[in-house]
Amino acid sequence: MARIPNPFSFLFSKPQKEELVVEYVIREHHKGRSLTEILEDHYVTNRFSADQVQRVLDHPEVIHAVGEDTIAAIRGSSI
Repeated sequence: MARIPNPFSFLFSKPQKEELVVEYVIREHHKGRSLTEILEDHYVTNRFSADQVQRVLDHPEVIHAVGEDTIAAIRGSSI
């Protein structure tokens, strides 16, 4: 039986390009780069407008990764 595609699937899926940039931001941040520096990379600026970058920053995965690293840095410096 052939599967009928859901006409509303676009509402529930994130664009692949956006997911790739989210993964890139998280990976580079874990390498120790600042968020500002990462967002100025050609990899990001060539793919996304300023509005699209704001959407990337709203991703829970990005917020979680940046927040964890910030807390770890604060804990490491205060001990």
